[in-house]
Amino acid sequence: MAKKQIHLAAHFPGVNNTTVWSDPASGNHIEFASFRRFAQTAERGKFDFLFLAEGLRLREQGGRIYDLDVMGRPDNVAILQALAAVTDHIGLAGTVNSTFNEPLDVARKLATLDHLSGGRAAWNVVTSWDEFTGENFRRGGYLPKDKRYLRAQEMLATAQALWDSWDADDVLADAASGQFLRHGDAGRFAIRSDQFDISGRFPVPRSPQGRPVIIQAGDSEEGREFAASSADAIFTRHAELEAGQEFYADVKRRLEKFGRRPEDLKILPAATFVLGDTEEEAAENARQVQYQQVGPATAIAFAEQVWNRDLSDVDPDGPVPSFDPKTDDDVDSGGHISKGRASVRMYRDPVATANEWRELGEREGLSLREVVIRKNGRHTFVGTPQRVADTIDEFVQSDASDGFVLVPHITPGGMDPFVDQVVPLLQEKGSFRTEYEGTTLREHLGLRPSPTTVAAVSVEA
Repeated sequence: MAKKQIHLAAHFPGVNNTTVWSDPASGNHIEFASFRRFAQTAERGKFDFLFLAEGLRLREQGGRIYDLDVMGRPDNVAILQALAAVTDHIGLAGTVNSTFNEPLDVARKLATLDHLSGGRAAWNVVTSWDEFTGENFRRGGYLPKDKRYLRAQEMLATAQALWDSWDADDVLADAASGQFLRHGDAGRFAIRSDQFDISGRFPVPRSPQGRPVIIQAGDSEEGREFAASSADAIFTRHAELEAGQEFYADVKRRLEKFGRRPEDLKILPAATFVLGDTEEEAAENARQVQYQQVGPATAIAFAEQVWNRDLSDVDPDGPVPSFDPKTDDDVDSGGHISKGRASVRMYRDPVATANEWRELGEREGLSLREVVIRKNGRHTFVGTPQRVADTIDEFVQSDASDGFVLVPHITPGGMDPFVDQVVPLLQEKGSFRTEYEGTTLREHLGLRPSPTTVAAVSVEA
């Protein structure tokens, strides 16, 4: 019986707590050379795609720009379009928020990326109800939480209608003839839905994939349903074997009611890794990386996100604070100390989180910094290259995932050890490609082609 094939993606973490900024090997996170090196390394390793996140506003802590945002947040789709010129095979995936972007602009950018790359584009569809980020985009700052997945569904349906508004046969005939397309209905659309009321002509002809690959990030009930109905891959946090198997089975079961097959959706957890020549060396390397990722100042920053107050007078190498966090009931008019998403967390129950941290610290004799490391600094795969390769293969063959989105702690060079030492072992197992067999990202992922004709371009509420 043929082995399941592993799908691997590389995430350039950018402004992320995973990255060890202090390491001399850490490069600039806004210069193109860093992105180019990272992408070319992943392509050398025959990865399915490169993944870039999106940053729509600089995060704040205590009224100041959060340390990890000091480099700024460049436009990820523009970077991917530039990477299309310096890579040949690897897919190019970018997060684009469905809450704070408009469908025609998103569809146009991604169709352009698909053309420039020869069919390697992917869209990671995310939602947000975050008022702080929303201040950059809409009056009132936010979209009600109960509307975010509705907008995401309609945003995706609208983008797909725009991509499908150019008839595939006409576009192919036009390319073959070298003549401009003069079909009267090409690109015409009319969208009427809860979130959108737009009509006109889509300005970009049908791209090589027809539709870019759709990725969904999240593991809520709404997110699982959204992925099962609409996504080609889901980016999740379930990177432990038993939890991964439960998540995998749950999401794959949901596909049938949407007329889809299990192989139509790839489940790809995020994963970090630390290698060593021996198991002991790998464990020590992982410990050192954890302490680099969570230095004293970072430990205090994490704690302030829970306690929602200035903790600059707290010793990070001392015990977890004995007092409770400020809650929504006693936050002053200045609001929460941390504003933003991702690395700056907004804890739903900070008092319960603080109690959990205190109990852990008291039970195991851990300092505040050590508790933060325990809660935020755990690595998915630690060991020799052989151990890591064996573990990844076990996950995939036992249906805990279809592969992983790998996040190194050093950029842009942190993926090199994995490509040089782990990938050859996966290839020897027969569970990972030795060469790209197709030209599009859909082919890399083993997905069916997207629809090639237009069924309808109207979306009704």
